[in-house]
Amino acid sequence: MVTRNAFKTIIVTGVPGVGKTTVLNELKLEASKKSIYIKVLNFGDYMFFEAQKSKLVNNRDELRKLPHRVQLQLQEVAARKIIDEANVSLKANDVLIIDTHAVVKTKTGFWPGLPQHVITQLYPDSIVLIEAEPREIIDRQAKDTTRERKDISGKGIQDLVELMNMARIAAMSSATLVGASVFIVENPQGKANEAAQKILELAMNL
Repeated sequence: MVTRNAFKTIIVTGVPGVGKTTVLNELKLEASKKSIYIKVLNFGDYMFFEAQKSKLVNNRDELRKLPHRVQLQLQEVAARKIIDEANVSLKANDVLIIDTHAVVKTKTGFWPGLPQHVITQLYPDSIVLIEAEPREIIDRQAKDTTRERKDISGKGIQDLVELMNMARIAAMSSATLVGASVFIVENPQGKANEAAQKILELAMNL
């Protein structure tokens, strides 16, 4: 039996600095023009809230430095709460966008952002990978002073390309577990609206 949410569910991912937040802001704007209700929920926000309640972290960027087993528990709680909230507030033709990462690089290796115990609670219709040229991403990371990313920025193009490749592998692996599509969207500098339009078209075609 195929399991799906009553509403359309899209997980949107991207490496730090790819411009995901900007694209999602454009997506909400474009969706409103077509009277499509989109609810964007940030997976990290839910993890951070739970971690903060337990006094495990002081800011969002400390999440990825937590022990693996702690993160697994936080992921499970976050996934459950996101779907619980969406079930209350969304109708059949509405769209849930879950803003997260397909893979996270840590001191102990690459961790999947959407492991089985998470993806089988979220049951997305599609997993989106927002991508851009590595050099552009590095430049954006350098300009973003709002986040603490010393452990992932400044690593060079080769490391970034490796992270992006791992994100593709992780997204496809997660999608296989629930029968979701994997949709890659390019976000060149100054083209966030075009990227958003492609995601909106995806949502309309699901």
